[in-house]
Amino acid sequence: MEKKEFKPFIPANKVMPELTVTSIILGLILAVVFGAANAYLGLRVGMTISASIPAAVISMGIIRVIMKRNSILENNMVQTIGSAGESLAAGAIFTIPALFMWAAESSSVAVPSFWNIAIIALFGGILGVLFMIPLRNALIVKEHGVLPFPEGTACAEVLLAGEEGGHKTKIVFSGLGIAALYKFITDGIKLFPSEIAWKIKSLKTGFGLDVLPALTGVGYICGLKISSYIFAGGVLGWFVLIPAISLFGGESLIAPGTSLIGEMGADSIWSTYIRYIGAGAVAAGGIFSLIKSLPLIISTFGKAIKGFGKSSESSERTEKDMPMIFVLGGSLVIALLIWLVPSIPVPFLGALLIVVFGFFFATVSSRMVGLVGSSNNPISGMIIATLLIVTLALKAAGFEGYSGMASAICIGTIVSIVTAMAGDTSQDLKTGYIVGATPIKQQIGEILGAVVAAIAIGGIMYLLNSAWGFGSAELPAPQATLMKLVVEGVMGGTLPWGLIVCGVGIAVVIEILGIPVLPFAVGLYLPIYLSAPIFIGGLIRWFIENRKSAKSEEEKKEAADNGVLYCSGMIAGEGLIGILLAVFAVIPMGNGSLADKINLGLPLGNIGSLIFFGLIIASIFYFSFKKDKK
Repeated sequence: MEKKEFKPFIPANKVMPELTVTSIILGLILAVVFGAANAYLGLRVGMTISASIPAAVISMGIIRVIMKRNSILENNMVQTIGSAGESLAAGAIFTIPALFMWAAESSSVAVPSFWNIAIIALFGGILGVLFMIPLRNALIVKEHGVLPFPEGTACAEVLLAGEEGGHKTKIVFSGLGIAALYKFITDGIKLFPSEIAWKIKSLKTGFGLDVLPALTGVGYICGLKISSYIFAGGVLGWFVLIPAISLFGGESLIAPGTSLIGEMGADSIWSTYIRYIGAGAVAAGGIFSLIKSLPLIISTFGKAIKGFGKSSESSERTEKDMPMIFVLGGSLVIALLIWLVPSIPVPFLGALLIVVFGFFFATVSSRMVGLVGSSNNPISGMIIATLLIVTLALKAAGFEGYSGMASAICIGTIVSIVTAMAGDTSQDLKTGYIVGATPIKQQIGEILGAVVAAIAIGGIMYLLNSAWGFGSAELPAPQATLMKLVVEGVMGGTLPWGLIVCGVGIAVVIEILGIPVLPFAVGLYLPIYLSAPIFIGGLIRWFIENRKSAKSEEEKKEAADNGVLYCSGMIAGEGLIGILLAVFAVIPMGNGSLADKINLGLPLGNIGSLIFFGLIIASIFYFSFKKDKK
């Protein structure tokens, strides 16, 4: 009944340009851009951003303002394709770096090839789209008005307010350009250090922050509450646990450490002990999220199975999905290829587990993002649960050692990408449902975005690993390191379980207090240098949303929304320059690399870092309050 009452912005009987050459090319470019930026951001801090709204704004700025084309469906197609790259990258960084880290630890283990990574990502991306298609009618159409789909609805509102595209596009591109220049100055020519730190000798610990725009942007987008939880985790680690270990450890040698605690600095104690406590807290937080979602998961799966594949018999444009024979046939072919392709170390049991876990979590993810949004979708908990069960199953079936662990990570990678892509597809289809897009064209767009992003992510992974190495200070790859620890712990029993259990205990306390465990645990797991600027970004957002000088709530909302767009641009700009600097780092020149040659050796020190960081903070305020002259 609700479906009949709802009228999309573009009626079903009206045909407008949608899946055009322009929308495909622009969408694919944005898929690579935001995919690369999200990969870099996720590998650095373990968090990613949604690219749908920035992609929609950039699309309107280029198509509507520059090219003078007026089709909301074409704009929607650009963001549909573009956001696919961001989601695929977000799913890939959870697990794939573990394969590189194992190769770095053992000379007998080969680094995964570019094509291996691309094929694994491609299979996961396409399966994620295909698994969600039969659920569209049940989740998007039948439950319209019931499931809010926060990001999908917000993106539709941005598209419907297309006349603001010129002003808002300038904000996004301003953030991109300023952050790109800033990143090049600090980490390229190294005019000032991007990380500043102070030792606190009385506590035998330290404090510092990365003065980078992307981290502050992440905090702004997350808001004060989430960024506070993240920073609180960092405070526990660096101002409680590290001083306590230093105080009580004294001259002791405690595994897994190889040095006397009294001789270890704060960074060394963090990497040796706190990281494992944080890993236990993150794993417990993910599982808690999954357990709390179980009633919803069970009801969701039941409803989805009942409505599986059922679509309206209407021949209207806005009701046309990809044919079910293609969905089922394509899913079967990909499952067989996962088993048969020699370069993918997944046995028949693994391919079967991918189909089971993939479809189950695709269903869960599609509904979860409809209820609570993509940012609260417990993907990490789903992947930890998958890896635990898959690793146990492979070990019981005789797949042990590195081959068993690599197989578990490949299975986890595909399931992770399936889960992320299914959630993104459902948000995009919701946006399309509101504006009146053609579902089958959006589904084709999602697959196109997944194909190009899969090829790009292979190159990006290889490039970043060659430049700095996963697990390094430049690229800690926190999520992938956690997944690596989980698989190693189950397969070989090598985890320091005492530290892991301490982390679980902390997570239990946080859960009892009613505080969201995952953001707090991520803050405990990350160095405080990363959580501090995230907290600063949250404070900026809080000030903008609560300032008393604003004339109305609408003015506060507009300023906050402008800040989100500017910070999204900053994150993309820094990520792109991070990729560019990685290219410079692997280009040989003389006795070093091109990255060494552009280093001017003019360090301004901590004072210079604080001054430039202050300018970045000032720029956020400026563009948040900036009015459209029109």
